[in-house]
Amino acid sequence: MKLTSPRQLLQLVLLVAVVGGVHQVWVGHQRAEASAEAATALSALARPGDIHMLSSDVCPSCAAARQWLRANAVPYTECSIERDAACRATFEATRAPGTPVLLVRGQAQLGFSPERVRKVLALPR
Repeated sequence: MKLTSPRQLLQLVLLVAVVGGVHQVWVGHQRAEASAEAATALSALARPGDIHMLSSDVCPSCAAARQWLRANAVPYTECSIERDAACRATFEATRAPGTPVLLVRGQAQLGFSPERVRKVLALPR
């Protein structure tokens, strides 16, 4: 395609922008669907005591995980490595480089991923 006028160039740029925008909306929709599915699965699989989060008072990822778990009614417990010596000792024993650390049925996971948590909870006990 040979662009011979500024108008044709503008049309091409607009077409690319529209296609890119539609793609972003679709990707966002897919992520929202996946998040909703993960929330439903975790809510169904998680039992009290299955998920324990080792967190820090100054950790934005911890706050995001906490918010997601609460918003989706996933049962979990949490302790702060700054305020609880036993929590700090458990955190140090995991040798994790940061927080949050989720202990999912005793298995340590660095960071929060609903899908990783779901995979552990889906395993037979």
